[in-house]
Amino acid sequence: MRGSQLKVVLAAVAVAMLVGGAYYARVVSAKRVAIKAEAAPTPAPAPKDQVTRLEIVRGVTFSELLQHAGLDASVAGQLIEPMQRLIQLRRIRPGQDVFLVKSQQGEVESLRYRLDPADEIVVTRHGKEFEAQKEKIPSTTQTVTVAGKVDGSLFDAVIAAGEHPALAVRLAQIFAWDLDFYTDPRPGDTFRLVVEKSQYQGASTVDYGRIFAAEYDNAGSKHTAVLFHDRAGRPAYYSADGKSLQKEFLRSPLRFEARITSHYNPHRFHPILKRYLPHLGTDYGAPIGSPVQAVARGEVEFAGRRGGDGNMVLLRHANGYETYYLHLSRILVHRGQAVQQGQLVGLVGQTGLATGPHLDFRVRRAGKFINFERMNLPPTRPVLRADLPAFEAMRDKWFGQMENTAVTSAKAVAPSPAQQAAQ
Repeated sequence: MRGSQLKVVLAAVAVAMLVGGAYYARVVSAKRVAIKAEAAPTPAPAPKDQVTRLEIVRGVTFSELLQHAGLDASVAGQLIEPMQRLIQLRRIRPGQDVFLVKSQQGEVESLRYRLDPADEIVVTRHGKEFEAQKEKIPSTTQTVTVAGKVDGSLFDAVIAAGEHPALAVRLAQIFAWDLDFYTDPRPGDTFRLVVEKSQYQGASTVDYGRIFAAEYDNAGSKHTAVLFHDRAGRPAYYSADGKSLQKEFLRSPLRFEARITSHYNPHRFHPILKRYLPHLGTDYGAPIGSPVQAVARGEVEFAGRRGGDGNMVLLRHANGYETYYLHLSRILVHRGQAVQQGQLVGLVGQTGLATGPHLDFRVRRAGKFINFERMNLPPTRPVLRADLPAFEAMRDKWFGQMENTAVTSAKAVAPSPAQQAAQ
């Protein structure tokens, strides 16, 4: 019996030597083994790599950033060389993250440069050289419902609902043909929407995908939107009754952070020339550098400097319409260029006869300037009659989900396989 017990003990010791890292060479007795096993030191953990997070700041080159982190110029150059085949490092943006990984000996093992929440450049060591490739950052995506109440701005309301300001921009773009988010929002307005939301690994920021449905109640006037694909697979937003939200003109040449400082007025007193002259457009007060967008698809007829108008862009559109964008600090298009609705054409400035930073926006049709604020914007085609049953099923699904969401709250909703197929 003692021989069998000893065999069991020896077998246990052999296993311990394999998995526990025991350092003794032979066994004297079962009692001695027990003492040795209890006294055996815990194996030291393997050395860990050192990870340093760097943040790009304005005025610092990528090479300088790496050298500030302790790398000499030659190693920084070795890391940068393969990256330059994938991206232009002259266009790095302040606030982007760089993760530098070093071994315990201080040797650089890898580098990760986050271009945006979804993509990064990964540089890894292979012997004495480095190789770079662009990779997708792992993420988890959910369909969430978001609701909020406007007390100040739409930005503030979206943040109060626990979301990021980028979602406010997306929501404003959906209703851009019917609502001017500079002037139309009122305290007490409410909104609801269903949207895809992605959280990226190791990042505090999120990304928003498709907005499937949205609702904005503007002082009792309810605006609705449903994302629907026609038979050709083209996506577009429609109101609850199937009418297209997209119109020939956007409601404003700016998106946010602007206010109307002067309206269309055929008898306005000019603040600089000190005499009565017709004001043939709408003035939007906005900081210098604010982006200016084309309100409709068209072609650039003029882009340059013109007297008191300062830097100006003139677009020619269908059905005899023309739009003018005056006093720009910078022009982003050239004559003869085709532009799409919502495309940036310039930046707000104070060039020409201007008392402060603003955009003077004008519309002319058939040679006559008209009041843009009172234009009746014609819509595009509605949902086809044959597609109405599918559209109504999609509408009812998303609207039913929004109705169960309280204002100023956001909750995650895992879509069913049937919902995923419908999306």
